[in-house]
Amino acid sequence: MKKQNNNQLLMTLLKGRTFIVLIILVIFFSFAAKSFLSVATLTMVAKHVALYGILGLGMTFVIITGGIDLSVGSVVGLTGMLAGGMIQEGLTIGSKTLYFNVPAIIVIMCIFGILVGAVNGLIVTKLGVAPFIATLGTMYICRGFANLRSGGATFSKLGGYEALGNTGFKALGSNFLGIPAGVYVFVILAVIAAILLKKVPFGWYVLAVGGNEKSARLSGIKADKIKIFVYMISGFCAAWVGIINTAQLNAAHPASGDGWEMNAIAATVLGGTSMAGGSGTIIGTIVGAFVIGVINDGMTMCGVSEFWQKVIRGLVIILAVVIDQTQRNLQAKMALQARNESK
Repeated sequence: MKKQNNNQLLMTLLKGRTFIVLIILVIFFSFAAKSFLSVATLTMVAKHVALYGILGLGMTFVIITGGIDLSVGSVVGLTGMLAGGMIQEGLTIGSKTLYFNVPAIIVIMCIFGILVGAVNGLIVTKLGVAPFIATLGTMYICRGFANLRSGGATFSKLGGYEALGNTGFKALGSNFLGIPAGVYVFVILAVIAAILLKKVPFGWYVLAVGGNEKSARLSGIKADKIKIFVYMISGFCAAWVGIINTAQLNAAHPASGDGWEMNAIAATVLGGTSMAGGSGTIIGTIVGAFVIGVINDGMTMCGVSEFWQKVIRGLVIILAVVIDQTQRNLQAKMALQARNESK
């Protein structure tokens, strides 16, 4: 009985590990960096958390199905370059150049992100390519096109032109009532994602496909369509991050979003989404995004080298996967004990 109680206590700690780590990190950096709890710093952290969190929302759906999307960081860079180019240079078709207002640019970029996700999904499901390889390929393709769009140059000062009706892009990078606009987008998308995952049949199908794809197919679930759709969600989220990040910087650079796929994966796995598929929560990913944002900005404020930051982020991902495996093994052990005691 005592051993069972210890197992239950350990399971409770494992389930709440991300929130516990977040509290510890906030306390640590509040002492290590004197201005960490200032309004300016917290606003900066909120901006970054929103970007990592939005990427993490899409990544959550993909990883639950047992996949991975390494292309999201490159999609961030490419959509930013495309949006910046459309504001500064418009879209040239033949001898005509078309200029779009900001809402139209946002819609076009979101559709583009969805299409990239659809391509990833089709390569994985119809061509049978492993998700890691498929999205690694699209990662390089998108990054290459981001550089080709401007020859590696930056689109700067994206205020638009009154005469062309394309002003207002910078508003997406501004603060409203002291809160970054990206945070509002993050909250809206998080609510939608939570409803999709837990309140509608689509979410149940996603969990079923990740838990046991063969059983899901036998029960009538169209697993390939579900997989394609989750990659489309991931591409959609990446496009939003590209738009917001470009607006915050008021500039588009081909290297934007470089390595951010690792932040998204880390936030998702830290939040409890299993790399083996079949389980995950949006709330967990949100808390995971806060952990990654606090770690990144806290280390920067403490003067930690960017090289060491990469080492630490890698260790965080490995540790998250090890803890997830420990939790799964403990759950299986407790379930076996419960069955033995019921006999």
